[in-house]
Amino acid sequence: IRRPMLFSVLLLLLSALGPGWSGTPDTSARRPSCTRCDLRRSCNCSHSSFTRVPAVTTRVLSLDVSFNNITVVTSDDLAGLKLLTALYLQGNGLASIQPSAFDSLWNLVDLDLSDNQLTAVNQRWFSGLGALQRLNLLNNPYSCLGSPVFQDLLRLRRLDFGGPALEEIRKRDLHGVNQLEELSVHGNNLARYESGAFADIWPLGEVTLKLHGPFLANPALAAAVLADVTYPETHVTLEDLHLIQNRSIQPFTKAATRRIRQLTFRNLSLTDEAIVNFLVAMNGVPLTYMSFEDITLTGEGRWEPAGWTEHESIDELSARNVEILDVFKFLSLMDMTFLLKYPRKGSFINCGVFVMPCRTSQLLLSLQYLDLSDNLLTDLTLTESLCDGGRTLQDLRVLNVSGNALKSLSLVSQLVSKHSKLTHLDISRNGYSSMPARCPWPAALRHLNISRAKLTAATSCLPATLQVLDLSYNHLRSFSLLLPALRELDLSGNKLLHLPPGGLLPQLETLTLQSNALIMFHLSELRSFRRLENFQAANNKFVCSCDFVAFLQSGLAGGGAMRLTDDKDAYVCDSPLDLQGQPVARVHLSLASCHQVVVVSVSCGLVLFSGTLLSVALWRLHALWYLKMTWAWIRAKRGSRRRNRLRGVPGSEALVSFDAFVSYSEQDASWVENLLVPELEEPSDANQESLQHAARPLTLCLHKRDFLPGRWVMDNIMSAMECSRRTIFVLSESFVRSEWCRYELDFSHFWLLDCGAGGDDAILVLLEPLSKDDIPKRFCKLRKLMSSTTYLEWPQDDGRRPKFWRSLRDALQADENQ
Repeated sequence: IRRPMLFSVLLLLLSALGPGWSGTPDTSARRPSCTRCDLRRSCNCSHSSFTRVPAVTTRVLSLDVSFNNITVVTSDDLAGLKLLTALYLQGNGLASIQPSAFDSLWNLVDLDLSDNQLTAVNQRWFSGLGALQRLNLLNNPYSCLGSPVFQDLLRLRRLDFGGPALEEIRKRDLHGVNQLEELSVHGNNLARYESGAFADIWPLGEVTLKLHGPFLANPALAAAVLADVTYPETHVTLEDLHLIQNRSIQPFTKAATRRIRQLTFRNLSLTDEAIVNFLVAMNGVPLTYMSFEDITLTGEGRWEPAGWTEHESIDELSARNVEILDVFKFLSLMDMTFLLKYPRKGSFINCGVFVMPCRTSQLLLSLQYLDLSDNLLTDLTLTESLCDGGRTLQDLRVLNVSGNALKSLSLVSQLVSKHSKLTHLDISRNGYSSMPARCPWPAALRHLNISRAKLTAATSCLPATLQVLDLSYNHLRSFSLLLPALRELDLSGNKLLHLPPGGLLPQLETLTLQSNALIMFHLSELRSFRRLENFQAANNKFVCSCDFVAFLQSGLAGGGAMRLTDDKDAYVCDSPLDLQGQPVARVHLSLASCHQVVVVSVSCGLVLFSGTLLSVALWRLHALWYLKMTWAWIRAKRGSRRRNRLRGVPGSEALVSFDAFVSYSEQDASWVENLLVPELEEPSDANQESLQHAARPLTLCLHKRDFLPGRWVMDNIMSAMECSRRTIFVLSESFVRSEWCRYELDFSHFWLLDCGAGGDDAILVLLEPLSKDDIPKRFCKLRKLMSSTTYLEWPQDDGRRPKFWRSLRDALQADENQ
């Protein structure tokens, strides 16, 4: 009894220990899996509501599990992914990472842990990530970095950390980080900064700082941060600033002393006073690039108090998404000569500019690049901005006025025609509806962009000097212009049915025809472009013929001098219907569909050969005769049934009217009429005496006297057979050759095959020697009868003839004798 009890206890203990018996928890049964992996071994498992890191193939190179509900990363979740180079865990609410979770990721280059709930950063996480180059720890609720967590990351080149909770940065926090290409620090609520914390990071290519709170409440802290990162070769970006008075500008004095050269403001609000103080702080600083993005300006543009400052180093001014709260009070910057006369590049994108006065344009003495895209310019205000085509902006080389409200292409060409150095012109995303036949253009113009307009035709208005032309997303149905210098042409998004003539574009190297109405193109068309190297024609409605599919697959594979450089999966069949929606690169056409002429020819030959064989077989088997006689028999039988019904009516003829129906040929008529009929219908006394009993006269049915005139011959034959007890066939060679006898023989054949007829109904009389082989093989029943039934042979000896007549009469009266 004890042994079974002990065994039960052991089983209970083992079941209680469960998967933990091995010392490693077996969670694979509860771990989800993700199979959304592409051919580049990149698995996108984001936005899938996973609560754990899903299981993926161990050969994965990039794993994206962002924006799920993963709160913990265990040491087993990523084990075995030794080839992984990129891991994205942002946006999960991740609160805990086990120390050894990343130990197996020796090849990891990019790690994103941003937008989670990590309250502390553990140096142990990164101890095995010797290849890591990019690390993002933004927007986690840690207040400081703690111990030197990055000291093992010797290859780190981009570091992003901080967030709303970051309060302190100490010098030891970044120990081991010696050089970075990019550094991003979100410290809007930073309260403590140890001077020199960023000083050891050099070289430093680009730094982005969010220091909203320090600039407002603790300028000294902001100045200390700027002092550590503002190197002449470092591009500094400042975000989330609110510059109001001189106090908020004080940190820039430190940047000025470090000779800062590139400065970008993003998400900035400022006043006229702040701008003036900033210009004063930057006086004499070799600042070459200054950019403003997402700016709110509360002033009126009264910046003349800074007119005494010197900014001759400024080379590029850029403003994007600028909102002027009181735009109607804003000045025209005509007093800004001290600032506007130096820049060579000026960009004012989506700034609500509806006019730039001619006097302001005249201040831009050095301007070579001007971008006024996405503003409110019209034909009238552009005329004012370019001084009605006068001698202003003479050094201008690039002009971009895309995304405005321009209507006249002719006016634009006239306004820029005097800018002799202009090489690039972008007038896209405007409202041009037509193109004039002739237009004046600068002789130096090489690049022209008129995309996303409403043009329906391209004319000789386009200058012959163009090297790059973009007419994409218009309403063009054809393009046939001689442009001898053109190297790049973009006609995407139009309604072209055919490729432009290659002979008119002898220097063309790149042709883009995506999203048109092309159904196919041929190698000969592409060969007409003698220098074509890159061709893009995806997203058209292709007819996938065999030649086109083979040619396109070769181009997608990179064969030949011409290459298809866009996405191969974007080349999709529109027809035939069975291939609709399939990528051309994956289409496999059958031999029959690709060689229809050969297949049809072979098929027709086979059909003809088979038809010939079938015809020969049918002829040999007399199939047509069988069909013909079957039809005639069915028709005659129908008439027979009708006659049988009529015979039931009182006064109708009897069912059997004759003793025998005689079938014979015309050549044998004399024998029938002179010998057979008299002998059977009118027996002589001598013959009667020779008989043991009196012979009654027999009635015979002969076609000459008994067939009804006007009735179908088949009906007469059928009626004669039905009304006769026997059928006498007078067989001879002439009988077999006789057409009418063949009809009677045919019907007799069917009659003998009928369910009510037997072999005794036919009496064969041979007038001359005739074997069964002389009868056609299709008369199988009669041939069988000649083999199995005794037939009468007409004797040539007169002495034997009485016996012949006696045998014939006995055969005809067999029923009576019985």
